[in-house]
This record gives sequence, structure tokens and C-alpha cells, in this order.
Amino acid sequence: METTDKLEEHSSKKAGQEIEMELEFTSFYRWHHWIRVLSIIILIATGFYISVPFIIPAVNAQPTNFLNAEFRGLHEIFGFVMISMFIGKTYYFFFAVKDRMEIKSYKDVVSLKNWLSQIGYYLLLTKHPKLSGAYNVIQLLAYLVFYIAITGLIVTGLILYVHSFHLGIGGILYESMRSLEVMFGGLAAVRELHHLLMWGVIFFIVGHVYMVVFNAVYGKEGTVDSIFSGYRWKRNH
Repeated sequence: METTDKLEEHSSKKAGQEIEMELEFTSFYRWHHWIRVLSIIILIATGFYISVPFIIPAVNAQPTNFLNAEFRGLHEIFGFVMISMFIGKTYYFFFAVKDRMEIKSYKDVVSLKNWLSQIGYYLLLTKHPKLSGAYNVIQLLAYLVFYIAITGLIVTGLILYVHSFHLGIGGILYESMRSLEVMFGGLAAVRELHHLLMWGVIFFIVGHVYMVVFNAVYGKEGTVDSIFSGYRWKRNH
């Protein structure tokens, strides 16, 4: 028993370091993240189909194979799920008391030393800089571009939506969305912009997954585990 205790103590103390668990993401943030992941996957898949239909419906004597309409309906449902996640996340970012780690991250943006250290870390030249919040400066830049793209997708998506549904939310937003449609240069230009912004989100996902895996393997602080459990490992010198 004494030997086991010594081994546990040695595992938590290595080279003068103490390792402890630290709450990084609350349950709301984790649920929001995975609902958003599901929404993005479905929106990308259905969006590709709406753009270039790649499934042929089964032959039926009755005109009831409205496969394109079904994909479009699914796309619009998860589009509104994405909008709700966007609104909830924006409110949570500014006003949540328990999850201030994200907004604290912006303290590092004005530090040139932090930028150089972070770039050096990804090039395997320097150690990871000490962070004020949950994200490093490169992650913050990526998230900023991501939210700009999501905002554009929401706006262009609503412009396209009001042409399909003229009652309810579609009727309420019709006039304002038509005005934005004119500003964007017409419906064809809106469709093209919506498609290009989708590719921007796809590129973000590729970079995001790479950075998460890199930090998990190279940093060994449980960064992947934190989005499931909420906790990461923190080294105290």
C-alpha cells in the first residue's frame, strides 16, 4: 500500500511539477459545442446536395419523391438550430459568470511576445506561452474568422429562406432580407457567397481539428478530453 502511494505521488510530481485538474468548459459550453458540430455536419451534407444533387430518388408512379424538398427542409431546420446556438453562444460569451475563460483570452492579443511564442510553439521551437484564458492567440484569430463566416452564412441563409417560406418567420423577415439581397447584388450572388462561406467553415474545421490534436499530443494537458469532461490537466511549477 505504501509503495502504491509513492507511485501515485511520483506520477503527480515530476521534475518539480504538480499536476491538477482545472475546469475549463462548463456543461453548457460542451453541449453547445457538440450540437453545433452535429448541425454543421448536417448543413454541409445537405448543402452539397442542394447545390449538386447526388442522390437519385427511387422510381415511383406517384409524384411523391420530393427528395430535394426533404434535403432542403432538413437544411433549414438545422439552419435555425445553428442560429439558436449562435445567439446562445454570443450571450454566454459576454454574460456568463461561470465561463469567463474565453473572454479572458483576449488579454493575450496585445502581447507581441505571446504571438511569437505561440508561433514558435507550433513550429516546435519554443515552449507554450502562459495563457490568460482558454485559447491562444492563433486559436482566437481562427475563431474570429469562423464567427464572421457563420454570421455571413446566417444572413445569406435567411435571404434564401424567405424565398421558400412567405409566412411566419419568412413573412416577418421578407422585406428586410430582400433589401439585403439587393445590397449583395441579387439572389445568384447570395447563393454563391453562401457556398463560398461554407467552404470557409470547412477549412476552419480542418485547421481546428489539426490544432486540437497537435495540442493534445504535444502539450499533453488533456485538451481533447476537456470538451467531453470539461476538465484539463494543469501543471503547477
